[in-house]
Amino acid sequence: MTKTMGYRDWRWQARWWHHFFLLWSITDAQTRYSIPEELKQGSVVGNLAKDLGLGLSEIFDRKLRVASEAGKQYFSVDAGKGELVVNDRIDREALCGQSASCVLPLQVVIEDPLQLFRVEVEIQDINDNSPRFPSNDITLEIAESTVVGVRFPLENAIDPDVGSNSLKSYTLSKDECFSIRLKEVAGGRKVPELILAKLLDREKKAVHKLLLTALDGGNPLRSGTSQVTIKVLDNNDNVPAFEKALYKVSINENAADGAIIVQTKASDMDEGQNGEIEYSFGAHTSDAVLSVFSIDHVSGTVFLKGNLDYESTENYEIDISAKDKGIPRMEGHCTVHVDVLDFNDNPPEIILTSHPKPVREDSPDGTVVALISARDLDSGDNGKVTLQLHKKCQFSLRPSFSQNYALVTRGILDRENVSLYNVEITATDSGSPPLFSKKMIPVSITDVNDNPPVFSQPSYNVYLKENGVPGSILYSVSASDLDFGENAKISYSILDSKVQDVSVSSYVYINSDNGSIYSMHSFDYEKLKVFQIQVQAKDQGSPSLSSNTTVHVFILDQNDNAPSVIYPSSAVLGSLSHQRMPRSAKAGHLVTKVTAVDADSGYNAWISYKVAEATDASLFTVNLYTGEVRTKRAVSEQDDSSQRLLIEIKDDGDPVQSSTVTVSIQLEDGLHEPILDLRQKVTEPSKKTGRITLYLILSLASVSVLSVVTFLILAVKCIRSSRSSGSCCMRQGDYDGYKNPNRNLQIQLNTDGPIKYVEVLGGDMLSQSQSFRSCMSPMSPMSEYSDFTMIKPSSTTDFKEVISVLDASLPDSTWTFESQQVSR
Repeated sequence: MTKTMGYRDWRWQARWWHHFFLLWSITDAQTRYSIPEELKQGSVVGNLAKDLGLGLSEIFDRKLRVASEAGKQYFSVDAGKGELVVNDRIDREALCGQSASCVLPLQVVIEDPLQLFRVEVEIQDINDNSPRFPSNDITLEIAESTVVGVRFPLENAIDPDVGSNSLKSYTLSKDECFSIRLKEVAGGRKVPELILAKLLDREKKAVHKLLLTALDGGNPLRSGTSQVTIKVLDNNDNVPAFEKALYKVSINENAADGAIIVQTKASDMDEGQNGEIEYSFGAHTSDAVLSVFSIDHVSGTVFLKGNLDYESTENYEIDISAKDKGIPRMEGHCTVHVDVLDFNDNPPEIILTSHPKPVREDSPDGTVVALISARDLDSGDNGKVTLQLHKKCQFSLRPSFSQNYALVTRGILDRENVSLYNVEITATDSGSPPLFSKKMIPVSITDVNDNPPVFSQPSYNVYLKENGVPGSILYSVSASDLDFGENAKISYSILDSKVQDVSVSSYVYINSDNGSIYSMHSFDYEKLKVFQIQVQAKDQGSPSLSSNTTVHVFILDQNDNAPSVIYPSSAVLGSLSHQRMPRSAKAGHLVTKVTAVDADSGYNAWISYKVAEATDASLFTVNLYTGEVRTKRAVSEQDDSSQRLLIEIKDDGDPVQSSTVTVSIQLEDGLHEPILDLRQKVTEPSKKTGRITLYLILSLASVSVLSVVTFLILAVKCIRSSRSSGSCCMRQGDYDGYKNPNRNLQIQLNTDGPIKYVEVLGGDMLSQSQSFRSCMSPMSPMSEYSDFTMIKPSSTTDFKEVISVLDASLPDSTWTFESQQVSR
């Protein structure tokens, strides 16, 4: 066994060398082994792994496999040793016939990355076949008048071996009348001819028996024999003679049935039946010839009667016999050599050397997808094959060695757009007309995690009622991923953030599988009105990709707070508040004012007042929106001195929340009315309060003048500023009240002198949405902060008067006015 490394076929190299470096580094030096035929199964051909530069681990890891272009797998690889071993009986004669060279090309394919190596195994002939004659007995009839030197063709022996093991010579047993001579024919073959060396004498010897022996050149030498029987016939003077001993003709393999191949012609100098000739094929003509050709027995014309196939038989040698009808029958021979001309009758064939592997969508250009070979059974230009792909295909073909190609990627692949390519390959030969064939190769694209999850919305708004049940679902976010498999599996999580200095995870949690967000406790609108949740969607790819979205949670107010009474400040819910008023009070007298607030918002915080119970319902009334308690009529002597009012305070929510306060009013004689009503003319003030009232009026007048001047200056500045900056500290409605002549200022005093209640009203006194209220009670805990609450100030409210009263009452304090609010 021999091995040849670096073998180069120069004709092949000149055609393909400039393509090799593109795909495979080993293809510039082929690996070639030589082995004799008929080796036992398991015999080692060579160390394939070592010769290809591969480690033993790569044989298994990279799935090394051997493909034979002959179709049958004669070889395999021992994965443990890396050796190429014989897998089946190899008969050189069956593989290559009489061809002088017998080479089995192997394609060694390894994956990850896909590579192709070409290995050639030369099969050497051994002398395992003896020469063999088509028949063991040959019978010839020769007239005794035949002249010396006439030649008679004999059957060829057949030896399938080649080279030195092929048929070399013939021998003939000793006979004084006959000898043997070798005649060389087309293709270098030698055929035996029997030569008449001495005149025959039938009376002496009517039958000659000779032994014809065929010898090969092998070692040890092998031989085959055939018995030649010669019958000597009485005289028939002349032998039919052909015009040519050899006829050479050519015919296209696509010739029609019945086509004339050649017309042979022989002549016989005899007359009568001795000169009539009958043509036939030689006695030992093979079945292959008889199945394809026929001969006219009278004219000697050879016809085509079967189908020619250049790919199976390129030429035929036909022995033609011409016999006369004399006694004995004389026979002449000639040879017809028929060359079959190739016709382009075989379409090219596309063969997948390796099946296509799935390709990652991020594969670079030139990634090998599959190995492909092409072949055409025709010869010459008819057998030259060109492979082509569609111009817009994402793949291309790179040629390697003879008729072998690699299908490689070209351009950017995107599984999300196309997950499966059906690559159509067209093979066209160079015949005339050209033939072509097509093959569809499916190439699947495997996913790469190149797409992050995408939420259905960039952000989400969730409106949640307060006081919900802990564990209830708030909302479900969803995201999608264009990738596939694990790369498209999404898990959801909440990113850590703070809500009122507390981690958001203490408020909510999320189902990682479906994105449902749940509350961990109930929410209180009065404590928390809005917060944000940062949700992350992450896929399971490697590396994983993620995206974020924001869930804005708005807590919706529910009517869960009852109104809380803040004045009378001494009144606890449902308790008694004591008030005094003079019996001289007239109708509309302001007794007191009940003020309440509601922690809710919107309609839930709109408060209304009504008298639920009263000692005398005809004497007092309460304003529905302001909570002012006034007399409905003048107090009479018959009215009880002790009056009791139960005032109910309700909000506008659903369900309605309410609270009550009880006001006890003591009617006293001699108690002067402490209310100064500017809407009525003051006639004769009492001596006790006249001086205080006078001082107060003078203070209010002076402060009012100063306030008007101040506000006019501010208004001018604001108008100028608004023209330049587009904004103003006070809107038009804020100073329209200066033009309103119908203003009402009411001041309520304690008996000891300090201010108890100040109110400025403008426009509709009964509308809560158009009033400004200020409540001060020096006796209450709230007096220290002088809390002022405004609900939609009217455009006609005179804020100057409020500040004037405040300045007069609290001269040591500083007050500022800003955008419809009074603050300290």
